Amino acid sequence: MRDKPAGKAAGYFQSPEALRRLKRRRRAEARLRAYGIAAIAIAALALVALLSSVISKAGGAVTESYLTLPVRLDAKVIDPEGTKDPAVIPRADFAKLVKRALRERFGAVKGRKAKRALYGLVSTGASFDLARHVAANPDLIGREIRFDLLASDIADLYLKGAYGELEEIPVKGDLAITADGKEVVLRAPPEDFAAALQVVRAGLLREAARLTRRAAREESAVAVFKSRAEATQDATLRAESEAEAARHEALREKYLAGVRDLEARAAGGEAAETLDEDAPSLFIAAAGGWLRLTEIGPESARAIPYAPLGGMTGGEIRLGPGEWRLMVNPVPEGARKVSDRQIVWLEQLRGAGAVKQVLNTRFLTASDSREPELAGIRGAIMGSFWLMLVTFALAFPVGVFGAIYLEEFAPKNRLTALIEISINNLAAVPSIVFGLLGLALFLGVFGVPRSSPLAGGIVLALMTLPTIIIAARAALRAVPPSIREAALGVGASRLQATFHHVLPLAMPGILTGTIIGMAQALGETAPLILIGMVAFIVDVPQGITDSATALPVQIYRWSDFPERAFEARTAAAILVLLLFLVVMNGLAILLRKRFERRW
Repeated sequence: MRDKPAGKAAGYFQSPEALRRLKRRRRAEARLRAYGIAAIAIAALALVALLSSVISKAGGAVTESYLTLPVRLDAKVIDPEGTKDPAVIPRADFAKLVKRALRERFGAVKGRKAKRALYGLVSTGASFDLARHVAANPDLIGREIRFDLLASDIADLYLKGAYGELEEIPVKGDLAITADGKEVVLRAPPEDFAAALQVVRAGLLREAARLTRRAAREESAVAVFKSRAEATQDATLRAESEAEAARHEALREKYLAGVRDLEARAAGGEAAETLDEDAPSLFIAAAGGWLRLTEIGPESARAIPYAPLGGMTGGEIRLGPGEWRLMVNPVPEGARKVSDRQIVWLEQLRGAGAVKQVLNTRFLTASDSREPELAGIRGAIMGSFWLMLVTFALAFPVGVFGAIYLEEFAPKNRLTALIEISINNLAAVPSIVFGLLGLALFLGVFGVPRSSPLAGGIVLALMTLPTIIIAARAALRAVPPSIREAALGVGASRLQATFHHVLPLAMPGILTGTIIGMAQALGETAPLILIGMVAFIVDVPQGITDSATALPVQIYRWSDFPERAFEARTAAAILVLLLFLVVMNGLAILLRKRFERRW
């Protein structure tokens, strides 16, 4: 046990000045710990926010929707010669059979526009699925089968709630429906339609708030361009800025006028409200049919039949409280891709149990497509595989042999010092520079196939090479000198000592650095875009010279597509890429733990 300080020393350490310094030091240590904990917490929160955002958006790609319809496999259309040849059957016009199945299911649909909307419920890939099924089972020709037709992207999004869901408004009174030309007149107790009218006016106020925000943004733009016009001395630039300010000012006035109109409609009192595409959509399901309301007042409404009503004798129907339902979709028709008519058809199918959602295995087994519901990442995964194979085959041996030479054999002079500095600088060069090098040299001079894993692999190998050399040199340097000295002492040459003793002991560290470098290369996008791997590739690449794309490039392309359904597939592809990166980094940690030696 240490003796306590005595005399003047004890007095010095117990003096008020010493105690104050001790408190300051302890406070500094506490602040340092707090800063460290705060930094870790912020990083963890950022990671959680990123993953939760990606996972929540990727949920829409986990399942895909199918519409089950009876399909007549007409022998005259599929196999007029009766050969039942599996090679001939897929050439038939199965799209015609799918369209006929939709028309027969919804027989009241008339007009070209309505039929086009009806056909839009089913994906263009549904006819190919049907063709493959019939080719595999030719005995079905001439029969009627119930087949699961892949839903289109807009139908799939609606069925998953992306375009709003129908909410039922409770009703208590009777409903009278009277025919009035192409429309029908509806009468119900005030409390029933008043609740629906309140929902509509609340939706109008939400739309007014949205337009108010847009007007505020235009007001900011007006201020910016006016300030630019006042600050510049250039007459041309001043005129352009003033013109832009006037344009944004006109847009602001347009939005404010819309706000005033919507607010006036929302405060309409007892007046009837016209239900246009900016208002929430109201539906009535009654007598086996569906009505879409076009106008609603406190006691009466007008509607268009979207599905025919049954039992309309004398042009009028009276229904009790339990015989009709009033529903609203709070998302206006103008704010979604799926129309009100398509919503009615989908709800009819859902009510008949003809809608199903299954695991979306197509996402992993299909290649890229312009149609979101048909798009998959198999081609991108195979492209990334060939890309990483070329990158590893070029970068690993060159990097390891270069590190061995520089660390074990190269003389220490100005030339090797310059090489080492150049390697360290190359490790910090932006990846897009390597893409420009590949575009100019390998594609332009050597004629390497464009958009191929060979071209991409060469570029990524050059980018990964400095990382592998630096990691390999550090691993070789970590082997104790006694290993080399012992090998040389028993008569081994420097080459034998290096490859028989030093390299095997350094290999775990070399592999760890290589895997980390490969993981970085797997996530690169810019150099691959420059060498053409951003092209639309449908076929799965079978070799390193075939046209291909890669996972990060596929993610980039999908994120730029306007279709909303690609948003979920983009997030799902990001999760797949993150999974690959986690596996590769986990493999590096496993190798380090398994083969690590402490000297």
